[in-house]
Amino acid sequence: MVAGELVQEHLRADTGAPDDITVGRKTLELEGAAADPSYEAVPSYEAICNQQEQEQEREKEVQPDEKEAMLPSGGSGEEAEEKEGKMLETRLYLRRFAVLFVFSLYSSVNAFQWIQYSIITNVFMQYYGVSSDKVDWLSIVYMVAYVPLIFPATWLLDRKGLRLTALLGAGLNCAGAWLKCASVSPELFGVTVTAQVICSVAQVFILGLPSRVASVWFGPREVSTACATAVLGNQLGTAIGFLLPPVLVPTTDDVELTGHNISIMFYGTAAVSTVLFILAVIVIRDHPPLPPSHAQAVLPDCPPEDYSYKQSIVNLAKNKAFVLLLISYGIMTGSFYSVSTLLNQMILACYENQELNAGRIGLTLVVAGMVGSILCGFWLDHTKAYKITTLIVYILSFLGMVVFTFTLDLNNIYLVFFTAGVLGFFMTGYLPLGFEFGVEVTYPESEGTSSGLLNAFAQIFGIIFTLIQGKMTTHNGPLSGNLFLCAWIFLGILLTALIKSELKRHNVNMEANGNPLLTLPTECPEDCPLEQKTNGVKLEPSVSFSRETSL
Repeated sequence: MVAGELVQEHLRADTGAPDDITVGRKTLELEGAAADPSYEAVPSYEAICNQQEQEQEREKEVQPDEKEAMLPSGGSGEEAEEKEGKMLETRLYLRRFAVLFVFSLYSSVNAFQWIQYSIITNVFMQYYGVSSDKVDWLSIVYMVAYVPLIFPATWLLDRKGLRLTALLGAGLNCAGAWLKCASVSPELFGVTVTAQVICSVAQVFILGLPSRVASVWFGPREVSTACATAVLGNQLGTAIGFLLPPVLVPTTDDVELTGHNISIMFYGTAAVSTVLFILAVIVIRDHPPLPPSHAQAVLPDCPPEDYSYKQSIVNLAKNKAFVLLLISYGIMTGSFYSVSTLLNQMILACYENQELNAGRIGLTLVVAGMVGSILCGFWLDHTKAYKITTLIVYILSFLGMVVFTFTLDLNNIYLVFFTAGVLGFFMTGYLPLGFEFGVEVTYPESEGTSSGLLNAFAQIFGIIFTLIQGKMTTHNGPLSGNLFLCAWIFLGILLTALIKSELKRHNVNMEANGNPLLTLPTECPEDCPLEQKTNGVKLEPSVSFSRETSL
């Protein structure tokens, strides 16, 4: 009997049930089993607890911590421990504001050079002796150059970093501005076209950077606002492009005076571009010494050896949510490009001799959009409600376009100011929403790649819409062209409603704060290797996930 109880006690000790062990010892003492020599071999309760603690410690040493599993190294070995200590340490630097400020300014100069021709189309037609179609192409060339060059530009951003890409954008922008100064002569239209082509190439290295600058330099509670501010810089340049050219180069029959006025505009632009290029060389860096957020901390400082730009593009193409966003973003932004390019012609078709007011209406459209961009950025930083915000802004943009279309020819120029402001508030305010939403649904793919593809589709739709609406406006009036855009924007609403919202980057930041509702889902097929899903960045998804957060 005593031997049987000893066997039972050993079995209970193996199962780690201390309460059963205590009861067993009491039974043995009552029956006098303490006198049996074999009882001395039974481990004590304290020894069993110590043994369990040792086993748990060994398990912790063998199994990586959840945070370590999030690291690209997979959390194995001493290198992973050192990397974890370094990468998971985050810090915000004051330099981030200087980087954002300089980038926003030279982006605004590039946008100014895009729109400075089309807003005074009639002046350049008279000065160079060309048709309106050729002047329109000075703006369309920005869109045409972007599409084929975006792939090498995003590859360069991924491989060489933010600094080189930013300096290329600022440098080419400066070179194009100075070449325009040499084109101030009625027979040198080809030179001004060449200069505009150089500026359009510079744009390729500028438009895809807002989300990259925001992600690399700013914390999770300010990243959307930073992205909106970077986009705002481009919008500011467009606004100045609507305002200044009609003032600096007014309509006149004196060709020499027109050439002098154009020279003032071109030389002023070149001087500002030079100063901003020098500031970009001094201020802009690839990234801060320490990452600003945990979403950046778990990514490698440079692309891993097995990184494939082609695989990154494939991953994005398989991401259904991103593909829907590509098309809907292209429709909205392409519509904005078309309206901006043809605004002068639409206003003059309904209101004669109103070139100056055409520029002011364009200014109203963009300034209202700047306000919308900042407000949308603040809203996203505090709510992270990406899809619902994007959908609402899209619907309101559609309504704004409809109102603008049917009030344009009511012979009330002040009403046009108001409707253009409403349209710009929502249509231009959508731009940073699309950027940030794209980064969220494609994380951990490069921000530059996702933003570049979004801009590429925007340029493609912009080219198509501008050419078609321009022909319709010339032959049938502004109403038919605007209705054409309204139909496409309505289609964009339907596509936006179909987007499946998965906030991948936000979830990684939430995990760092101890939030249990996390995931890092992928759009790769189930049989696809994990390394291909994240393109060499090993990230461990958790069981549950958060799709969208709101107030």
